[in-house]
Amino acid sequence: MTFTLRVHDRVADIGREAWDACASPAGDPFVSFDFLDACEASGSAVPREGWAGRHLSLEDETGRVLGVMPLWLKGHSQGEYVFDHSWADAYERAGGRYYPKLLAAVPFTPVTGPRFLAHPDADLATVREALLQGALALTERLGVSSLHVNFPTRGDWNAMGEAGLLLRQDMQYVWRNDGYQTFDDFLAALSSGRRKTIRRERREARAGLDIRVLTGPDIEDAHWDAFFAFYMDTGSRKWGRPYLTRDFFSRLGATMADRIALVMAFRDGIPIAGALNLIGRDALYGRQWGALEEVPFLHFELCYYRAIEFAIDRGLSRVEAGAQGEHKIARGYMPTPVYSAHWIADPALRAPVADYLARERPAVDAEIRVLAEELSPFRKDVR
Repeated sequence: MTFTLRVHDRVADIGREAWDACASPAGDPFVSFDFLDACEASGSAVPREGWAGRHLSLEDETGRVLGVMPLWLKGHSQGEYVFDHSWADAYERAGGRYYPKLLAAVPFTPVTGPRFLAHPDADLATVREALLQGALALTERLGVSSLHVNFPTRGDWNAMGEAGLLLRQDMQYVWRNDGYQTFDDFLAALSSGRRKTIRRERREARAGLDIRVLTGPDIEDAHWDAFFAFYMDTGSRKWGRPYLTRDFFSRLGATMADRIALVMAFRDGIPIAGALNLIGRDALYGRQWGALEEVPFLHFELCYYRAIEFAIDRGLSRVEAGAQGEHKIARGYMPTPVYSAHWIADPALRAPVADYLARERPAVDAEIRVLAEELSPFRKDVR
């Protein structure tokens, strides 16, 4: 079969129908047309912010789109959560030019998911190979330093390793639903000490507050106004410059409300804190959080415990709580590997990075094992 590969500045140029015909089978809200279009149309992931779309589409002889790939020409490494700043610094000190680079990822979203999206009528391996070779050819044609694929699935990661890309491993924290019917069922699987601690944390966090989980039409503009204030406050303190615009949240609410679980805490009818989750086919994904009032353990209640309750109620298999945070282990979120793959054009940089990654991967594996063994909150008979 003969394929045509095209490069697009925006996902809107490919179109919702063609994009989602390839993305929807994955059940991943972050690679959906609506999420990526909201990133671009809201001014959050646009060239002036260092995110220039170079999305790929793969077409057959009739012009039907058989595969797509979210791809960006990046002028920096912000908003990625796979940290290559030291590579960039070393290369530029040696006289090289690291930026711009190509990145296959979802902006501002450290969530594992497919990066090579195939139409259900197409062969995934064939589409993946064609898109990957297209991305590598584009890297060479643009004369940029590198191609990076962040948070791919394990299958995509292995395939990219076989194609010669450098493989990297990190970890995140994931709660898994072991057939629990209620939150108390989950607590019963924990050690008695952890059960008591979590119950105390929940009591203190909820005292005097009205906490609601909003989905679909229950989410109003006023809720987004409040949540954006939380987001801006947290973002300004944590990384200096929040990435997402207010319009991004309006667009998300307008097109994806049924895939959102917005946890809000109110005191005397006034919202004081919130946590944003997106609902996948079999997972709940915790994203942003913020608060305008300091309340002990409220972060744990809104981000972790309410997410667990929601996942149990919906029959979801897991909650992915995002990057960083060893404290999540004590709340039942266990260390889990996540992946990235990298192609670097210059052998003078590729060789030391390859050596570093070869040493980093087993170290991460060992850390995951140690954390799981030493910090697990679960009873020994259910581990």
